[in-house]
Amino acid sequence: MTAIAIFVKTPGLSPVKSRLAAAVGARRAEACHLRCARTVAAVALAAEVGPVYWAIAEEGALGHPLWQDLPVLVQPEGGLGARMHAIHDLLIQRHGRGLLLGADLPQVDRNALQSASSWLDGEADRGVIGPALDGGFWLIGANRTLPAALWHRPAYGTETVLDQFLDAAGASLKWRWLARRCDLDHIGDLPGVIEELETLSCPHPDQRGLIDWLRCHLSNLPWSSATE
Repeated sequence: MTAIAIFVKTPGLSPVKSRLAAAVGARRAEACHLRCARTVAAVALAAEVGPVYWAIAEEGALGHPLWQDLPVLVQPEGGLGARMHAIHDLLIQRHGRGLLLGADLPQVDRNALQSASSWLDGEADRGVIGPALDGGFWLIGANRTLPAALWHRPAYGTETVLDQFLDAAGASLKWRWLARRCDLDHIGDLPGVIEELETLSCPHPDQRGLIDWLRCHLSNLPWSSATE
């Protein structure tokens, strides 16, 4: 089986989607994060490839009502690379195969998750990656643990994260590439995310509902002066 961990933050304990919040206000950004996280989780569960976890950013959020519907893993302290490294290793140790997902790509395709899981079920030393339009990745996973140096090499938040990651990986894995997607970091990403949700061949009901929510709560704001 292939385990999936969805990386999330808890409003009130961590800053949530600060770049989006600069345009729409903190309260709307937090609501968007939670709504997107629930949508990603619903699709991951519907894919039925293995257990789905919340990977929470705060140890103090253990037992928080927001995260009681799925088993919880706590991200360790450190940069994003260190946190992904630890959670991925834990999934491999427990389940043999693991996928990491962010909560900022609600247009994740159930079929893509099933394809990724099937690929990792093959011969040893396989990896799968979902490239993002901003130069990063929206999904990463493998069927074995990956060296710490690979996770730490990229300068996260830059436009060359994916290139740096693959350079560090070298020829150690056979990679399967998923579709390039637009993750929801900035308000300017919103049209692309909505378009990708609308063009899904078999959307989950939560994804259809999210389109309406995004249009209602974010699409009609005056970006240059929006405050919360």
